Amino acid sequence: MGKKLSGRDLIKLGFPQNNSINVTLGQINRYQKRKKKEQILLEAKQVLLHPENYKGDGVWGKIAESLLDPVLVTKQVLNSVRAPFQIFGENDIDEKAKYQLFDALKLPVAVAGALMPDAHVGYGLPIGGVLATKNAVIPYGVGVDIGCRMSLSIYPIPTSYLKGKQHQLVNILSEHTKFGMYETHKVKHDHEVFEREEFKTIPLVKRLKDKAYKQLGTSGGGNHFVEFGVVSIEDEKNEWDLPLGDYVGVLSHSGSRGLGANIAKHYTYLATKQCPLPKHVQQLAWLDLNTHDGQEYWLAMTLAGDYAKACHDNIHKRIGKLLGARPVATIENHHNFAWKQQVNGEECIVHRKGATPAEKGELGIIPGSMTAPGFIVRGLGNQESLASASHGAGRLFSRRKCKEKFTKSEIKKQLQASGVTLIGGGIDEAPMAYKNIEKVMANQKELVEVVGTFTPKIVRMDK
Repeated sequence: MGKKLSGRDLIKLGFPQNNSINVTLGQINRYQKRKKKEQILLEAKQVLLHPENYKGDGVWGKIAESLLDPVLVTKQVLNSVRAPFQIFGENDIDEKAKYQLFDALKLPVAVAGALMPDAHVGYGLPIGGVLATKNAVIPYGVGVDIGCRMSLSIYPIPTSYLKGKQHQLVNILSEHTKFGMYETHKVKHDHEVFEREEFKTIPLVKRLKDKAYKQLGTSGGGNHFVEFGVVSIEDEKNEWDLPLGDYVGVLSHSGSRGLGANIAKHYTYLATKQCPLPKHVQQLAWLDLNTHDGQEYWLAMTLAGDYAKACHDNIHKRIGKLLGARPVATIENHHNFAWKQQVNGEECIVHRKGATPAEKGELGIIPGSMTAPGFIVRGLGNQESLASASHGAGRLFSRRKCKEKFTKSEIKKQLQASGVTLIGGGIDEAPMAYKNIEKVMANQKELVEVVGTFTPKIVRMDK
């Protein structure tokens, strides 16, 4: 018997001569490399004899599924008619983003869709795209940065503090926030999210645990930020009974770091293998939620979202401690995620890729740019938008275009004119890269109502 497990070994063991052999070899090569061949064969024999006992198991579950109820790989054909949809602020959205949504609406699993007024071209679904599907989840419909989210802490501190203590606040953001691929906190904090079962039972996630632990409380590159600014409460019937007026706020934007990126990459690969689509829409490949991989992705996605929240909680906890103050209100929301939601009376999977959940009464934050206000909003539960709103102002120019179009001195002028101090931040995040947030908000009056605003004053981004 050779050292390496082969299909012949599995056939000798009694495996049927079908795709279960490929599935078994794939899982073993991926997750059981260090085990001895004899041990693997003993375990494989048990799965073959009692596959029902291994359903949902991180390693053997997929093999059990291939024996009990094999996933049928059939070439998918797009429908000729689009599922119902609605576009908000249509005149300000580029045609390519619309066509990306139109392609998604022709998927056999599509139920309904919507495009938010900040929409622009993305991978798979457009950024600002919302898509409801039937019992299917599209990893690229959620995006690479799973659980990318906003978090705002409002402090009972007079706004004069932002000017009077500017040097100390710049120092807090410079020294106590970490960005990009390599920066991590010297003093690591623990969090209950690391006790979760998924870190033990899903092999891919288990391998990512150390990285996730190191990156806790850090932010990604690109458009991710931590900011001090002025919160203005404008709705006297606000949820926290805060008097109208101005407060100091801390606003953060980032997601699930390397954990989410690796989950997205892995399950997108599996989806493309199980769901062959025409080439131009291959990134919209989905996982059936009745399959092992579909259920596992859902668990991993949920974990990545909770981890993203843990990162924000850690950022705000560190800053709150340095401010020596407790927040009087916190508002937070994901904007890259998939939710189970009723659509036309049936449960669907609603993907929001760069869109804010806006169920009736649900609070959220829609940021502008580093020189434009963000908005604290309350959802109106509009069913035409699948109870969603924009996730920001949306890009007007791509990162490449920004580098061709703008200079550092132009950005400096804009920042000075707005009284904003910037730490880090590249030309690709120039304030001019973004659409006019006031116009975006005007295009979604039927989706959300404004509770207050956040005006950035000290902004920290990746260098």
